[in-house]
Amino acid sequence: MNNNLVKIFMVLVVFSSMSFAQSNGFGLGILLGQPTAISAKLWTTSSTAFDFGLGYSFESENRVHIHADYLFHVKNIFNTTENISLYYGPGARLKLHENDDSRLGVRFDVGLVWIPRNAPIDVFIELAPIMDIIPETSFAMNGGIGVRYFFN
Repeated sequence: MNNNLVKIFMVLVVFSSMSFAQSNGFGLGILLGQPTAISAKLWTTSSTAFDFGLGYSFESENRVHIHADYLFHVKNIFNTTENISLYYGPGARLKLHENDDSRLGVRFDVGLVWIPRNAPIDVFIELAPIMDIIPETSFAMNGGIGVRYFFN
């Protein structure tokens, strides 16, 4: 009987820790698209967060991609019972190239995030226009879909 109480208690603890909203804490996952990247998100308030990416660009030549954004989330813009938010915000992108054709630019990330109830994940889709400023001015676009697991 005592072992059963311990098991029930452990199940309740696990499920209660999964019921938090992912508008807090730190999440880590993957972004599939251009670039394919490891994605991280750190919430600063219930409506703002830092978003980071470290990835590899599958273009004609090898490139490492690093970006960081400061995101603002607008909740309840859709008439739904699901937790779907629009997010947007400024950021920076560094693209390192194997032949010293590296680039530094600014980006503006826009996306949608779905935060399912009772699961420590978020699922997102985003687009980010980019204006490279170093070594020359040029325009590009990043985008993809992803999922992150949140640790709390």
